[in-house]
Amino acid sequence: MNVLITAASRRISLIRAFQKSLERSEHPGNVVTVDADPLSPGLYLTDRHYIVPLSSSPSYKNAIIKICREENIGLVVPTIDEELVFFGKEKEDFKKKGIDVLVSSERTAHLCNDKYLTYQFFLDHHIPTPKTWLKAEVDPKAMDYPLFIKPRCGRGSVQAFPVKNEKELRFFLDYVNDPIVQPFLEGREFTIDVFCDRNGKCVSVVPRERLWIRAGVCDKGKTVKDVRLINYGIEIAEKLGVIGPANIQCKVKGDEIMFFEVNPRFSGAIQLTMESGADFPLFATKIFNHSELKPMIGEFKDGLIMLSYEDSLYIDNARVVPGHS
Repeated sequence: MNVLITAASRRISLIRAFQKSLERSEHPGNVVTVDADPLSPGLYLTDRHYIVPLSSSPSYKNAIIKICREENIGLVVPTIDEELVFFGKEKEDFKKKGIDVLVSSERTAHLCNDKYLTYQFFLDHHIPTPKTWLKAEVDPKAMDYPLFIKPRCGRGSVQAFPVKNEKELRFFLDYVNDPIVQPFLEGREFTIDVFCDRNGKCVSVVPRERLWIRAGVCDKGKTVKDVRLINYGIEIAEKLGVIGPANIQCKVKGDEIMFFEVNPRFSGAIQLTMESGADFPLFATKIFNHSELKPMIGEFKDGLIMLSYEDSLYIDNARVVPGHS
């Protein structure tokens, strides 16, 4: 079983983890990577890699299908938000061609990509979440500061800003594209990594505290065996209908927990979760080989600290296989 990882970019740990999992699998295979940028380092960790159009391009689907056929791909692993709705929509068509995609439904992806819809989902299911306003609902003179503003549909920390006063709010309401506004949340920030089987049953949950964040990605983190966060992780993932991986973000201040984001994909710091004993890539290869997954809730190393650092990859006239259009 060969695996295709899209938007390889800097997902070094994830690529290596899939390579190791496939080596240990009952059905060994290889990892193939694709990206729109020929200088993405993740491309060069695999023997076979391709340059493809952006996922927004009309030619993207055919490019991926042709690569899957040429490389005998059994499983596609999308890694960025922009691809999730597309693959959720096309999942059944890929399946008819003998290609599984590790992705939740189009509905789930759309709900998670739109942070206002995520807020409404939390409200509907009585999940604690901060009050959220659309631009048209905001009265800068009547707000309680500080606040936080970010795009309704966005990722990482792009165009996300704390807001201290009315003057800043008026500026950022015009500066940020299609913004939502929330109270500024104090407390410790957590990401809860979850993995669900083909039927949407949660089999693994790993909360980790984000000790240091750079460009929206956790550089320093620690696993925390908090039963409250584990139980919420299960509830949110199963009510959302997650298939495969997702990461849920929240802030914790004393007894108060506030959830504000869900991403139905591998998180940027998934390596900490994997190192703690929750082998999500192995789960993925198992369920798509139709093996039953035994729930491993709470089975991970507590208090494991990750300290990330930069490394470099050097290539000399590397051959990049062009994609198909």
